[in-house]
Amino acid sequence: MLSNYLPVLIFIMIALVMAGALIGLGSFMGPNRPDSEKLSPYECGFEAFEDSRMKFDVRYYLVAILFIIFDLEIAFLFPWAIVLDEIGWFGFASMVVFLGILVVGFVYEWKKGALSWE
Repeated sequence: MLSNYLPVLIFIMIALVMAGALIGLGSFMGPNRPDSEKLSPYECGFEAFEDSRMKFDVRYYLVAILFIIFDLEIAFLFPWAIVLDEIGWFGFASMVVFLGILVVGFVYEWKKGALSWE
């Protein structure tokens, strides 16, 4: 029974050895030229000016959630496009309804000003 897992264990061991060797080789042979810009702390692309528990604007989270929603919309379009021949007109109509609902939500968010950044 345990002999079935032996190839997986060997694969994991080889991966760990190779990863350690490559990390060690990179730190040994790679350039090491630190300067003040590289060593300065930054958060979200701007210089940290307050403590780490400062409040972010709600629009930052809203834009992130909207990106995830519309990214998932695209993720649903790929499998649908592959099987479009098999699902026929019913599948096409259901995707049109799905996209219509998402477009209505997008227009609503746009009209409310959720996508405008100051």
